[in-house]
Order: sequence, then structure tokens, then C-alpha cells
Amino acid sequence: MTLIKSISGIRGTIGGKIDDNLTPIDIVKFAAAYGYFLINEVAKNSTASCPSCVTTTPLTVVIGRDARISGKMVSSLVANTLVGLGINVIDLGLSTTPTVEIAVPLENADGGIILTASHNPKQWNALKLLNHKGEFLNDKQGKEILKIAEENTTVFAEVDDLGTYTKRKDYLQIHVNEVLKLDLVDIEAIKKANFKVVVDAVNSTGGIAIPLLLEALNVDCVKLYCEPNGQFPHNPEPLAENLTEISKLVVAEKADLGIVVDPDVDRLALVSEDGSMFGEEYTLVACADYVLSKTTGNTVSNLSSSRALRDVTNKHNGTYQASAVGEVNVVQLMKDSNAVIGGEGNGGIIYPASHYGRDSLVGVALFLSHLANEKKSCKELRDSYPSYFMSKNKIQLTPQLNVEEILVKVKELYKDDEVSTIDGVKIDFETEWVHLRKSNTEPIIRIYTESTSQQNADELAEKMIQQIAKIAGI
Repeated sequence: MTLIKSISGIRGTIGGKIDDNLTPIDIVKFAAAYGYFLINEVAKNSTASCPSCVTTTPLTVVIGRDARISGKMVSSLVANTLVGLGINVIDLGLSTTPTVEIAVPLENADGGIILTASHNPKQWNALKLLNHKGEFLNDKQGKEILKIAEENTTVFAEVDDLGTYTKRKDYLQIHVNEVLKLDLVDIEAIKKANFKVVVDAVNSTGGIAIPLLLEALNVDCVKLYCEPNGQFPHNPEPLAENLTEISKLVVAEKADLGIVVDPDVDRLALVSEDGSMFGEEYTLVACADYVLSKTTGNTVSNLSSSRALRDVTNKHNGTYQASAVGEVNVVQLMKDSNAVIGGEGNGGIIYPASHYGRDSLVGVALFLSHLANEKKSCKELRDSYPSYFMSKNKIQLTPQLNVEEILVKVKELYKDDEVSTIDGVKIDFETEWVHLRKSNTEPIIRIYTESTSQQNADELAEKMIQQIAKIAGI
């Protein structure tokens, strides 16, 4: 089965059978459930504030898509489904996840849908669902939408009450303008630095958005895979093993750095001038270092992100906290702790001065500001941070085994260490950590470790795999 229904939306592979893949029927069903949920929420809130009032103002939803081959088809189905519910649609067309997120409040919309499967291969697509703030829905809201879709309770509008459809082609530029307005984006310093940058946008919408931002900052931009045709030239996840071409091109072009984004431009990876990986984990670390040098405050990342963020936060006398995995969890803890920057170790930068969503354009602007102010090379900047190394593994279990019970036994085994159970089991040791999370879709435990060398991280992971196998009796 390649149709995954979750609280944050629906994703799957295009084609195939209804309910098994992301077919047109499934797209319409879940778009309708989301639209009907918004209608019910607005009606509920309106009645609560004024029991005798009945609002007749049509709702508005902003949609936008990455450059996937299936994007036009999915967008058309979603837009017309919402119009059929009596909802006005503002279609940004080729866009990015953070662009849609900032457009929702700017347009005073009631919600938004981003049509992207993020770093998944080209056969995948998805509907990512936003609230009126342009932020991802919470657990309760997501479950309500899944319930509406399952029970098939959606009621469509009659002919005189259909919604309107409006296209907007200016929002990538608006997004760039919003980034340039940020106080900590040092436009003059970046311009004076005369940076030369290579950009790999995996032939999606980052190929439009990132060069647009760099042009505004007078950065010399060498484009690699920046044609938004949806034909991903390599695995679109911005990991080192997928980025050999840009590493070579950065060196060949004598560029100051390389910039890599995923198809929907919410993950940012960097390549140093010598072709080495700056590291996805260290994108957030560097941006946080810059923000904390200018703004007193706290930081948040998820439990599976590098300890380096904690170290940098401590250096600036801030407080670091870790949330459960998932952007919505990071955002909530950031709000609760008044964090000035946060995100995820996969290259996701969340900067509240802009908005509460992962944003590679914001990340690029903050990183270039930091680099320009430090007057260091990209490699020198990376070498100035604590060096940690990660290992990511998993152990396959049988369906008969109780994964929760196994995790409880692991927790008991390490009861004398620092243990967190807000998301699986994370054990913090003096110089390293291990994080165990169960899969929601298959009988496996994912094992993330970090230590002071790759060998130590790998050995810690192997030790944990052996302990789990012993506990499980396999």
C-alpha cells in the first residue's frame, strides 16, 4: 500500500487502485474533507462568539504546488473540489511550501494546501494541510479530517454558492521581499561579500525561488538542475550521497558554497567551497549561531537532531529544548518556550520573526548574512562548530512482538541515565545519545545515534540493535 493517511495530510503514489494509491478519487475525497472541516470550524467558532449570528462570507483557501509531473492534475482536482464546496481558491501555481505558508495570513485566508511530496521521488505527491495561520494542523484537527473522509459526510454547495478561482503569479517575489525585510538579513554585508554560489534545486520550484532571492542580494548564481520540470535528476532528498555533482561543480566553479533544496524548498543543505558537505544538521546550527549572536533567546529542535544546537545555544546563554519529531511539535515547543529560532536537523530552519514554518529562503538569507559578517570561508565556519557524527539504522521485528513493551524494557535498562520518553525512548550519555522510535506503519524500530566520531556512532547503534534483539528474543 502506498497511500499514507496521517494527521498532517495524505500522500501516496500516483495511479493504481482507489484507497491503495493517490488516485483522483482519493485526492477529491481528502480535499473535500479538508474543505468541509474548515467550513464546520468557521461555523462553530462563529456560533460560539455570537450564537444568533450566521456568517455567509465565503471561505478562502490558498493552494500552491511544487514542480512534480502530477502537480497540474492534482492542483486542478483540489482547486475544483474546494470551489464545489463554495470555497474561494487562490492558486499560487508553481510555489514552495514556505511561500504558501506566508501567503495564507497575508491573504487573510482560512487555510492552505501545499501539493508536494517533499523529498519523495517523482511518482509521489501529497496534500499538506494548513490552518488560518499558515501552520500545519494539530493532531486533533488532522484526525477530524480523516474522520470526515472516512465517514463520507461532506456536503457540497449548490450552484449559486460555488466558490471562485483566482490565479496569482507574484507570490515567489512577495516571499523574497518578505525575507529581505527581516532585520537580521544583512543585505549590504552580503552584497559586499561578492559571493558566488552553485544552486541545485532538483528541477523543482527552488530553481525559481532561490535564484530570485540570490539575484536580489547580488549573489553570482550558477544554476544546476534549476529547470522546474519535475524530472528529478537524482534522489531528491538532500543527503550527501545524492549530491556528488554539485560538490564537483562548486570546486570547478571556484564558488564560495553550494546551496541544495528539496522539491518544496523547506529543507536546506549546504556544500563548502572544497566540495565537502557542510551538513544538513549544521544548517540550523549555523543559522542559530547567527541569530543568537544578535538576539537573546532560546532554541528548539527535535529529539533526533544534533546536540551541536544545544552547544551553540549554551554558548550564547540561551536554553535549548528538544521536542517530539514532527514540525508541528517543534513549532508548539518553540511557542511555549519563546524560542527565537528552531527547526529540524534535516535542514529545516524555522524563524518566528518570519513565520512558524521551515523555510529555505529564510535559511539562505540568514546563513549568507552570517558568512558575510564572520568573514570566514564556508569550510572555516563549519570547522568552528563542535563535530558530531550520526548513524541512522533500523531493526526489523515480527508483527507479533509488542514494540511498546520492548521500548519500556530498554528504558528500564538505562534508568540510571538521562532518558526522555516524549517520543519513543531517547538516552543521553555524556558524549553521545541514542534515540529509538517505532514506526507507525511497520514492525520496525528506527535507531538514531550521535557521537564524537562516525565509528563511535555506528558502534553505539550496533550495540543498541543487539540489545533490542536480545530483549525481543530474535
